[in-house]
Amino acid sequence: MSSNKNKSASLDSIKMQAANEVGVPLKDHGYNGDLTAKQVGSVGGQMVKKMIESYENNAK
Repeated sequence: MSSNKNKSASLDSIKMQAANEVGVPLKDHGYNGDLTAKQVGSVGGQMVKKMIESYENNAK
């Protein structure tokens, strides 16, 4: 059970870091419905990029 909490915390951390990197004002907790689809997509794309980089660095 704690493994799921760790994964969730890790993804939240990646999400917040990605949002900061692309300049999207993502709230840590609360309503984010005021963001555009483009903003949300840029956060998701940056998250995927970071996860791929992490995997590639750990696979070496």
